[in-house]
Amino acid sequence: MNIVPYERKAHYYETDQMGVVHHSNYIRWFEEARVDFMDQLGLPFAKLEEEGIISPVVSISCSYKQSVKFDQRVLVSPYIKEYNGIKLIIEYKVAIKETGVICCTGESKHCFLVDGRPVSLKKASPRFDNLFNSLIKSEE
Repeated sequence: MNIVPYERKAHYYETDQMGVVHHSNYIRWFEEARVDFMDQLGLPFAKLEEEGIISPVVSISCSYKQSVKFDQRVLVSPYIKEYNGIKLIIEYKVAIKETGVICCTGESKHCFLVDGRPVSLKKASPRFDNLFNSLIKSEE
């Protein structure tokens, strides 16, 4: 499956007085890219939630390599790093579109809940389970 990186322009309101994107915004970009990733897979979060399944973020991390400046375009590439039916880890790479220079990397860890209780996606939604299994590290 060919997944296109999520493209985003750094907005003025996301920067400090030096025109550098504030570190908190990269986490937001991860989320935007994750939602776009699921849409591209044909399984948007709305469909998962229609089935009564939610996937909260359990933890998130980000390693900063180089600053993004106001008005630069970046590509955020999400990959499924790990999945076992209960836990999902998505890895992210943020690169300057023009140069390909990696600005940051990170990952988000998720679980799956139905009615507030942990659930195995293998049982709750075999369709999602099969798709996640087919994509583990295959997008790198």
